[in-house]
Amino acid sequence: MDEPLLRVAEVRDAPAVGELMKRAAAALFPLFYDERQSASAVEYVAHVDSALLEDGTFFVLESGGELVGCGGWSKRDRLYTGSGDGEGDDRLLDPAREPARVRAMFVRPDWTRRGLGRRILEACEAAARAEGFRQLSLMATLGGLPLYRSYGFVELEEQHVVMPDGVAIPCVSMEKPIAD
Repeated sequence: MDEPLLRVAEVRDAPAVGELMKRAAAALFPLFYDERQSASAVEYVAHVDSALLEDGTFFVLESGGELVGCGGWSKRDRLYTGSGDGEGDDRLLDPAREPARVRAMFVRPDWTRRGLGRRILEACEAAARAEGFRQLSLMATLGGLPLYRSYGFVELEEQHVVMPDGVAIPCVSMEKPIAD
């Protein structure tokens, strides 16, 4: 198989991105969460945030015309898709004092363990650096911890993120300085 092509996602990619997210989450979440938590996370975590596509801060990896990985970063004050529709969620972050948010990282189950997540993180970090950000932050599901730790993210706090259906999902907030 050819090395997947990394590109900035377009708004028209939303249906394929959504399908990839759901497929990846349905395979990964049951390894870390119970049945109820997994179903809730597939529904509410594996959800396309159109603002990332509109802002041009979301990447996809494509092989043979199919999406095999996705993820991005945000310059807005929303840490993750399920963080609500609060008034400040669309506020632009101040790169000098606030971290860019790494968001919506998913890899198709048959493409895991090939460095795709790292490629997306590298692209996110480079793009955030170019916008003047000095730090990255994210809210990791338990399945993402090994990737984020290996990339240099440090765990800040374990949290139970409550989904819109009331189900609590254990997650970990993490940060990493952006390399010069």
